[in-house]
Amino acid sequence: MAHKIDLGKCISCGTCDVECPRHAIIISDEGKFSIDEEKCVDCGICAGVCPVDAASKG
Repeated sequence: MAHKIDLGKCISCGTCDVECPRHAIIISDEGKFSIDEEKCVDCGICAGVCPVDAASKG
């Protein structure tokens, strides 16, 4: 199962986007972050680098 980003916690710092080896992070026109489940391989890097624990296993 892919990871999810809790928009209530996310501070839009972009760390997950920079660190994702599969480029699975999507940034909307409004600056909201989400994860492309087709690209996500459940490696957990996004959750490990998120400074506010907004990324987690879905």
